[in-house]
Amino acid sequence: MGDEEREGIGFAEFIISLGTTAAVHFGDLADPATGDTGEPNLPLAAQMIDIISMLQEKTKGNLSAAEAKLVDDLLYDLRMRFVQAQQQGGRRIIEP
Repeated sequence: MGDEEREGIGFAEFIISLGTTAAVHFGDLADPATGDTGEPNLPLAAQMIDIISMLQEKTKGNLSAAEAKLVDDLLYDLRMRFVQAQQQGGRRIIEP
């Protein structure tokens, strides 16, 4: 079976799910479990960024060009969002 034929979650979907979790921690998206948009939790958002960064390091040389670009782009966006959130004093930038 090829990578595309396997059932279950692929690497791209996994990385996107981590990015989505970071967005929930930034307070930009509603929590899928509760439907509520909670207050930003920057330490948890930072933890998600650190996890994705660790995965980037651990998978270096083993990703397709598209997967590596996805991780690079996501980390850039999340890091910029983190700086923006810090400058805003941890307040939401996208209001629900």
